[in-house]
Amino acid sequence: MAKHIARSIRDSLTRTRNAVFSQVAGLLGASEISEETWETLEELLIQADVGVQTTLHLVDRLRQRARDEAILKADELERALKEELRALLPEPEPLDLDHRPPNVVLIVGVNGSGKTTTIAKLAHRFKKAGQRVLLAAADTFRAAAIDQLDIWAKHVNVNIIKGPEGGDPGAVVYDAVQAARSRGTDLLIIDTAGRLHTQYNLMAELRKVHNVASKNVEDAPHETLLVLDATTGQNALAQAKHFQEAVEITGVILAKLDSTARGGMVFAIAKELGLPVRFVGTGEGMDDLTKFDADAFIEGLFA
Repeated sequence: MAKHIARSIRDSLTRTRNAVFSQVAGLLGASEISEETWETLEELLIQADVGVQTTLHLVDRLRQRARDEAILKADELERALKEELRALLPEPEPLDLDHRPPNVVLIVGVNGSGKTTTIAKLAHRFKKAGQRVLLAAADTFRAAAIDQLDIWAKHVNVNIIKGPEGGDPGAVVYDAVQAARSRGTDLLIIDTAGRLHTQYNLMAELRKVHNVASKNVEDAPHETLLVLDATTGQNALAQAKHFQEAVEITGVILAKLDSTARGGMVFAIAKELGLPVRFVGTGEGMDDLTKFDADAFIEGLFA
């Protein structure tokens, strides 16, 4: 399993590695460290969407280590860079899904982030693990969102609770909780509308959905996972900050990692948002949702 995870993550980082980190590896070759080394490294890390704040932190740390450890050759910096990147990615706590059923997972994210497909992949993953899974289609605002989730539910062979398009998302969540209890469901996954951070009323609706879950299941939602589109880079971080203002996010699922050269945003998510990455999307198949492994991720960047 560990080898499979490492291979999936490595393969999904092909574009990021080829576009940027191969240049980082080339930079940290056999030459002596110069001011140009630091400037080029800074440019490359920003290009990989590590983020300006996180990049400046990394370069400052490496400069300090170069002084403290008498690092003179650029090739010696690669080991230090890997260690500093790894230090940004603390191991997250296991998913909080050990409560008396139903365990409730709220999924949030903007339209087009890959949220609906990610929900299907999550349902498939937990069903394969022997869990009884139920979906709640609480995205009642977007046209055809309910139908889209319904198609995925049939595809992965799990039940779904729906309401009318334009209906009350809170009512859908309430009905889903009652259905989950009566059916002996282990895991209830709730879809929510793809809210843009500029739409205050929709953010308020998200808080309402969160409150309905918490009032009807103890400590729910037990996880609130934010789906971010890796191809949007730093724009996704701006979205994430607004979602954090609306509800307590417990982790990130980074979708479409295999489709971007901006994989460095994982470090910005950890440093600037203080959120663990739980899963990464490594392809279009139902099994292509991989549990995030920090060591495998960093090795994959330099493979």
